[in-house]
Amino acid sequence: MKLPKLAIQLPEWVAEYVDQSPKIFSGIEDRMDFVIELSRKNIEHQTGGPFGAAVFDANGCLVAPGINMVIPSNCSILHAEMVAIALAQKILGRFDISDGGKFDFDLFATTEPCAMCFGAIPWSGVSRLVCGARGEDARAIGFDEGPKLENWISALADRGLGVIRDVRREKAAAVLRDYMKTGGLIYNPGQKT
Repeated sequence: MKLPKLAIQLPEWVAEYVDQSPKIFSGIEDRMDFVIELSRKNIEHQTGGPFGAAVFDANGCLVAPGINMVIPSNCSILHAEMVAIALAQKILGRFDISDGGKFDFDLFATTEPCAMCFGAIPWSGVSRLVCGARGEDARAIGFDEGPKLENWISALADRGLGVIRDVRREKAAAVLRDYMKTGGLIYNPGQKT
């Protein structure tokens, strides 16, 4: 059996967008605006679904961007959060990006995590999750976020992870609605397309 190779390669437009962005993002709104624009550009370039994410260090420096790449990669695990986390781990050279709690990193996501991404967050080493749209905003356009703990925020807090919700929620939710209006594929497990 010839084994396939799995590589995460962001489209070229992401590098161009990052190069044109500030080197330091001063506030959480600026960081959220960055990931929301990633999600919007992902739709415009037709390189994936309406979700964006990024890992930032404690000073507001971008470590790694992430976009949803499920459809073009034919890989259901390539959600924006998973891509941002995986690239941050590669860039920093460690699976625990906090290096045993020595460093603080934030994961910004345009939408609250689905069940899969929720499970990956504590393993990644991020110390805080900042979300734009809510899970119900994604469900409103047809995405199935999977079974997630009802008290997911408390569950993360019990593991020492902070959560901030609703940062630029309306702006993030508008990207989801725009995706649906333009006929973007709403993909869910087991769904006939």
